[in-house]
Amino acid sequence: MSGVPQLTRRTMLSGTAALFAATSVRAQATAPRVATLDWALLETLLAIGANVVAATELRQFAQIAVKPEVPETTVDLGLRGTPNFEALRFSRPNLIFNSNFYTWADDLMGRIAPVESHAIYKLGESPYALAERVTLAIGERLRLPAGRRLIEDLSVRLDRYRLRFAESDRRPVLPINLGDARHYRVFGSDSMFGEVLNRVGLANAWTGATSYSATAPVGIETLASMPDAWIVLIPPHPADAYRALTGSAFWKALPAVREDRVVTIGSINPYGALPAASRFADFLAEGLIRVRNG
Repeated sequence: MSGVPQLTRRTMLSGTAALFAATSVRAQATAPRVATLDWALLETLLAIGANVVAATELRQFAQIAVKPEVPETTVDLGLRGTPNFEALRFSRPNLIFNSNFYTWADDLMGRIAPVESHAIYKLGESPYALAERVTLAIGERLRLPAGRRLIEDLSVRLDRYRLRFAESDRRPVLPINLGDARHYRVFGSDSMFGEVLNRVGLANAWTGATSYSATAPVGIETLASMPDAWIVLIPPHPADAYRALTGSAFWKALPAVREDRVVTIGSINPYGALPAASRFADFLAEGLIRVRNG
């Protein structure tokens, strides 16, 4: 179709790479030393080139969120629920970014450095819109123009995907994560993944109750009630659960499976910010194009 931008794997991946490019290398020497307990804020800070000196559960973050990469110099504070405040103190942050999920730690962290709180997930509010607001606020606070660029670049790319998907079969999409061979978590219209679907013009096949997070556990048998949907599997999944499910007669009998409408994408932080939205959009476009082109 003339006039519609043609998306290739290279352009999609280069778009993501541009968001996370190391534009702040020169600024690192003088940039404020920042820390956070929250993963959504962590990926935002990393994506805009902030000098992150300490954060939590970095090994798990690398496995689940994957991108942006965490510098080797960033101190791992341990579990989000029980961070090592002594390690935080020794990392000498000038500023600590916290979220509404960890407000209990504000007073303790405030003895180490000033604390600023930002919320991306709030009941009844759009996580995507809040993520844009937080990204802009943090970028301005740290004087990092990459914050605004992240917002603008992702918006442009989602518009391109919307044009591309307008040529598709327009089937609804069901984004899920396996819990075990008999249950899954589903991401509704008010989750970050659900909002991305809406912004690229795709319907979410899940119309049940949600509250900005995944709904779980949902019985695997409910997949049969959405025969027209594309199934998008979002890792990480328990390996034994994935093998058991995909080897089962029930799975093989699903219309989506028989008609090759199942896409497995890369791992993404399900409660992330704009970097997570970006990864989901890129993976979704790449996966649907790959499957459709066979």
